[in-house]
Amino acid sequence: MVLSQLAKSIAESPTLKLNEEARLLREKGEAVIHLGAGEPKNKAPISAILGAAAKLNTGEIKYTPTDGIPSLKKAIIRYTEENYDRIVAPENVIVSAGAKQSVYNILYSIINPQDEVIILAPFWVSYPEMVKMVYGVPVIVTPEDGSFYPRMEDVMKAVSSYTRAIIVNSPNNPSGVVYPESFIAELVEYCEKKDIYVIMDDIYHKLVFDGKTAPPAYKYTKKDIESTHVIVVNGVSKLYGMTGFRIGWAIANRKLVEVMTNVQSQITSCTAVLLQAAAEGALTGLQSAVETLRMTLENNRNVMMQELLSLKGVRTTRPDGTYYCLPDFSAYMKDSVALSNLLLKRALVVAVPGKEFGMEGYLRLSYAGSIKDIKEGVERIKWALEPTAPKDIYIGERKLVRDWL
Repeated sequence: MVLSQLAKSIAESPTLKLNEEARLLREKGEAVIHLGAGEPKNKAPISAILGAAAKLNTGEIKYTPTDGIPSLKKAIIRYTEENYDRIVAPENVIVSAGAKQSVYNILYSIINPQDEVIILAPFWVSYPEMVKMVYGVPVIVTPEDGSFYPRMEDVMKAVSSYTRAIIVNSPNNPSGVVYPESFIAELVEYCEKKDIYVIMDDIYHKLVFDGKTAPPAYKYTKKDIESTHVIVVNGVSKLYGMTGFRIGWAIANRKLVEVMTNVQSQITSCTAVLLQAAAEGALTGLQSAVETLRMTLENNRNVMMQELLSLKGVRTTRPDGTYYCLPDFSAYMKDSVALSNLLLKRALVVAVPGKEFGMEGYLRLSYAGSIKDIKEGVERIKWALEPTAPKDIYIGERKLVRDWL
């Protein structure tokens, strides 16, 4: 069978793969604890459900404009003005099947073969693969000091004549850190001068803790929306816990949005009208659901940090936001893929290998689930790795006996 060399070079999504493995184990009756999931347990906002239901009841489930229905774009424009202090026009907005498609559409529209895209480590697993899918070259910049905070001097060293864009995800998946305001300001100023796009993946921008805020990139550019190199990506998946609705959007100059719309028209035609109606309902309804989710996640973060203290040798950077933390487990095992497999096999705990995020020796642990899962999950990890942990442990009614230490 002949397959595309490019397609064969693209790696499977490790997070989706682990989700599937966890699902199959649960179907077999195994008491799996999923600390790898990037979605909370909350219900979708009632305004989103009612929005979708109202549209469904009309029976008019047809094609929509490729770049999104006008009423949803209007809600996104209002959201942008309220949260970014930037007024944009409908021609600056494109709605896609999740923020993931928005990022891909951007890369497809601005990257020529061999153009380089700088990606800040730790990074979301799909960024390098997306760059390769449009025949670009991902250039990874890893902080030399071992932290999760990028330094401008490292970014500038990575810039070449082929550099076309830099992807910034803050609050960051997988580390949970929020990049300093000084870094965002300097990066935007530098990229505007160098004609380099700044792709701001802001999907977690309101899910921040301890009274902090995520600095918006628009704040640091003096250019208007038609001339700035700042592109903002957002969506309803993380903000409202509506991961299955798959609605995201991008804000950019109208020339780029026009090209992205042409690209999207040839791939998906448009985004499902029911899901757009749900997203509109979420954006225009009561926003208390966002704060409720944020507070829940902050409390879960605190519990996760406290539980991880019991693991000797594990170094953890306290997350500023998101659903995740990225502890350093290299004191136990430097091969994060092997460690992840070991924990799944021995303790039925799902954790995502840090290698997939550009951080070998680390594991991404999610605190989006229940407090019970967080506590029991860390207890199982400790049981699987530490000789001083109790020899036997119960998973449900099944007793596991540790016989490898």
